[in-house]
Amino acid sequence: MGSGTADDTAAIQQALDEAGKRGGQVQLPAGRYRVAGSLRIPAGVTLRGVAEAPVWSEPLQGSVILATGGRGDEDAAPLFELGHSATVRGLTVWYPDQKPTAIVPYPWTFHLRGHDNTVENVTLINSYNGIRIGPENNVRHRIRSVVGCVLRRGIFVDFCTDIGRIENVQFHCHWWSAREVDGDWKPVHEYMWRNLEAFIFGRTDWEYVANTFVYPVNIGYRFIATPHGAANGQFSGIGADEAQICVKVEAIQPMGLLISNGQFVCMHGDRRVPVVVEESCHGSVRLVNCAFWGPNRQCVVSHSRSFVSLSDCYLSSAGREKNPGVFLIEADGGKLQVRGCSFGSDEPAIALRKGLQHAIITDNNGRHGVEIVNEIGDQAILAHNEPSSAPAPASLEASCPL
Repeated sequence: MGSGTADDTAAIQQALDEAGKRGGQVQLPAGRYRVAGSLRIPAGVTLRGVAEAPVWSEPLQGSVILATGGRGDEDAAPLFELGHSATVRGLTVWYPDQKPTAIVPYPWTFHLRGHDNTVENVTLINSYNGIRIGPENNVRHRIRSVVGCVLRRGIFVDFCTDIGRIENVQFHCHWWSAREVDGDWKPVHEYMWRNLEAFIFGRTDWEYVANTFVYPVNIGYRFIATPHGAANGQFSGIGADEAQICVKVEAIQPMGLLISNGQFVCMHGDRRVPVVVEESCHGSVRLVNCAFWGPNRQCVVSHSRSFVSLSDCYLSSAGREKNPGVFLIEADGGKLQVRGCSFGSDEPAIALRKGLQHAIITDNNGRHGVEIVNEIGDQAILAHNEPSSAPAPASLEASCPL
């Protein structure tokens, strides 16, 4: 076992089942373990490799799983199935039959259900689908210090009814660039920005997400409704770079989504909007101390039916000449608050479009002042914004004095 040639699935599963009789650990020494099937981690059991931290420079060092099962079938059994109080820690996972220039679907690397399961200090070299939590009921999942390259989906959470934790996760194309793992940076990079949805949240109550990052990506953080409902949670220190959309909110619980200290950059696709709140969103979305830069087309676009708030944020893009006719913030639904923000490029700052119910725009400044177009009249409160030195908007009746 551990040579990388023979199928080690049955031997590892036998050790796990034996440990499951009383609970305990199965230790995988440094080596390469070919797994052609699926491994079930019993309740109270830890499958542990030797890595005390994620692996980078030599990706096949330590305890490495060579996963070959499920090729071409996303719905096949996951590589690791975790139930109550099950843990996988200290492993590297590589799909040796996956090729950068001919990427095919694979099932989830991890599937978590039940209570108090953990994935920690794991490196994913080239998972097609990374970690699925739910749709079976689950509570208090812990995903910590997971890094690597994921291709189609990174982490998908659904039907968590009590406080999940996702911490110190980074997805990046560089993990599948080494020759040792048949990597190639360029095609992997392109596949990710065209296809990857890195963090997807359906129903989850009190999800706490901290220090996460993805590069590159189609959608960085996506919030959706499933048959179980939508999410609420606190997201701090999150980032998405070289994205098409960084944060897309299609649905959220009424108490909503809190994002602080986020950094968001869009570089790909026609839309290039870091934060999009769709008309289907009926919950509160609040962003505090977030930064938007790079060649974004816009920074925040809201069609929300509820509340959207930005406070103490920095917003910029490519500039008026390269980015004509757009506003860094634009809203046409729900209620909007923009307070204490700085606009670092010279595009028009804020468009309050018809359909927006109410807006509070106060205490903002900008590179050339804060240019606002107001189409909702006295339903907007505009105060203490730095006067704009930009040319007057073409439609004077739509302009609001600052």
